[in-house]
Amino acid sequence: MAKSLVIVESPTKAQTIAKYLGKGYQVKASVGHIKDLPKGELGVDIKNQFSPTYVVLASKKKVIKEIQTAASNADHIFLACDPDREGEAIAWHLAEELQKKLKKKTIRRILVHEITKKAIQEALTHPKELDKNLYEAQQARRILDRIVGYQISPLLWDKVKRGLSAGRVQSVAVRLVCEREKEIKAFKAEEYWSLDFSLQGEKPPPFLARVINYKGEKLAISNAGEAKKIEAEVRPSKLILGKVIKKERRRHAPAPFITSRLQQDASQKLGFSPKKTMMIAQQLYEGIELGEEGPVGLITYMRTDSTRVSNDVINEVRDIIAKKFGKDFLPEGPNYFKNKKAAQDAHEAIRPTSLDHSPEKVHSFLSKDQIKLYDLIWKRFLASQMASAVFDQTTFEIQSGDYGLRASGSQIKFPGFLAVYQIDREVDLKEGEEEAEEGILPDLAEGSSLTILDSKPEQHFTEPPPRFTEASLIKELEEKGIGRPSTYAAILSTIVDKQYVKKERNVFCPTQLGGIVNDLLVESFPEILNVQFTAQMEEELDEVEEGRRTYVETLNDFYKPFEKTLARAKIHMKDIKRQEIKTDLSCEKCGSPMMIKWGRRGEFIACSNYPECRYTREFERNDSGDITLLKLEVTGEFCSTCGGQMIIKSGKFGKFLACSNYPTCKTTRALSIGINCPDCSGKLVERKTKRGLSFYGCMQYPKCKFATWDRPINEPCPTCGSAFLVVKRKKSGDEIRCPKKGCDYTKSSDAQPADTV
Repeated sequence: MAKSLVIVESPTKAQTIAKYLGKGYQVKASVGHIKDLPKGELGVDIKNQFSPTYVVLASKKKVIKEIQTAASNADHIFLACDPDREGEAIAWHLAEELQKKLKKKTIRRILVHEITKKAIQEALTHPKELDKNLYEAQQARRILDRIVGYQISPLLWDKVKRGLSAGRVQSVAVRLVCEREKEIKAFKAEEYWSLDFSLQGEKPPPFLARVINYKGEKLAISNAGEAKKIEAEVRPSKLILGKVIKKERRRHAPAPFITSRLQQDASQKLGFSPKKTMMIAQQLYEGIELGEEGPVGLITYMRTDSTRVSNDVINEVRDIIAKKFGKDFLPEGPNYFKNKKAAQDAHEAIRPTSLDHSPEKVHSFLSKDQIKLYDLIWKRFLASQMASAVFDQTTFEIQSGDYGLRASGSQIKFPGFLAVYQIDREVDLKEGEEEAEEGILPDLAEGSSLTILDSKPEQHFTEPPPRFTEASLIKELEEKGIGRPSTYAAILSTIVDKQYVKKERNVFCPTQLGGIVNDLLVESFPEILNVQFTAQMEEELDEVEEGRRTYVETLNDFYKPFEKTLARAKIHMKDIKRQEIKTDLSCEKCGSPMMIKWGRRGEFIACSNYPECRYTREFERNDSGDITLLKLEVTGEFCSTCGGQMIIKSGKFGKFLACSNYPTCKTTRALSIGINCPDCSGKLVERKTKRGLSFYGCMQYPKCKFATWDRPINEPCPTCGSAFLVVKRKKSGDEIRCPKKGCDYTKSSDAQPADTV
């Protein structure tokens, strides 16, 4: 029997495919990329048409040998790497390494969009040649990113600090966060008032109406005095229901998931980071062990920006909707959705591979997070082929002398797809589109008299634009055409890992480092940090993939202006690392002027008489830029080494105790939060992870490894007597609970941080 070798990236995927192919086939995994540009050097010959030098990854030499051995015994070799640019690059590199040893053997490419028996057999009967255009599009992106990273990053090392990085897409993402922060800081809140009246007609229920116009003109109430004046004029007047406007509103079913929408919805509904979403989606795509069925790929390929779905599956899901919900929930014909202009239509939307595998049926085989994501994908796909939701919307136009009031309400007349899937305001609503106001208005006729029950003037202030969440930043990147959906998870992880932005209560804020790096890059590389330029580069990469442009053309067009900009930046970029700004403050130890300097943890004030005097202080700036020295947090403790006063200082991994005689005495120790460790005799201390996230652990680590993300408070549990309670952060609001397993004590949070000692 002829032997065939199928090569994929993932061992899990290999296991799933092997089950469907049976005897006569051997399936091997490359375990991701096998070659890349070398570390420590550019690896691109710019003068020779940007020729790249790829090297075999040290960790993959053994894997390649095993694949070459398997290939030497095979009659047919199929490369079944993921059906996208990265997968094509892996396939290309595998073919290169195999042909070094097996020059006479034919190597074919197969595209597997979903890991099902039917899809794999279909792919094997229609093998293809390797796609040079697709590979060159990936290669162009890789070279672009290498040029930007390897030529700008050393500048940042020299001008700011080592370890920083710049990226063609990541730096634009940081810019979006920084510019949003500047908008927020520049925003001037303006006061305005609303005036609502609780009204009663001849039929219940009572309802609220708002004053909206005066003599037909839109009314803006700017202060309390105006609100009271209008209230006094409306109260004694006769209120008449002038118009009753009734109309039917429809909200159409959402499209099935594309990558970016899956990441956004998983962030909003499940609290998953984009990185976590893609990791779990990969597991669902590659195959899950379903008992006697063995490994089964549950979803189609998860990197796609197409909303297309095969007609066979549409017919199948329509049958399920009709049986489960009734024919009223089924539109007359299938729902079809337009792709965005730049969408690559090679793959279907993200959907279940088989509607026989309902979430209820596979629940016991999936982890908690896997079932959450699979259920989300399942429901979204079902909803995409369901009828529109129908609302009855009623508006009352009410007249009170010269003043006009309005009341609105809506009621779901038919739930349609909402019976399965609730849309998310931040993700699904289009610009200018509003959600229907909830509430029911009474059945009143035009001309009815209305009675005032109560009035409610209320002060408001205009609000600045909101900071980006993971979902809204992905939406912004997608709408502006920056990056590709498959890259968003990595981009968001990178800008946090590099400490350019931080997450606070689920929103992104730029760090001081992020703001400084962004300002330097925007000033020195305005084109590369330009949103439109980055989006245009994505379009050019798409043209390379489509064969309408060569990758050398794309790189040439980019590099010629970049080379000149880089040369200027090397000379003119501000040197933050060596920058010293004189202040009016004097050193408390030697009387020399104090200077603002830049260090590993940001700005600090230091004596100008360094190195003779090493006195330093932390400081903060107000909105006007004025400097205030932070008070030294002096404790009642003394140094066990030299007897000096111990003070509280802030470090990379949180606050700690240090001797005030530093640098003569370098004694330090962890700072207790005044709560005993439940596992030993030590004290709990607050620490930070490398990504800046706070957690609480025992100061006797590594002897004691107790740790908790939840903030402890010095209050015993009234139910079980546990020595302390913890504050658990939730979207619905913080709550206090007992950390002891088996104790279900909880209460709402009004806790203060634990006292430090």
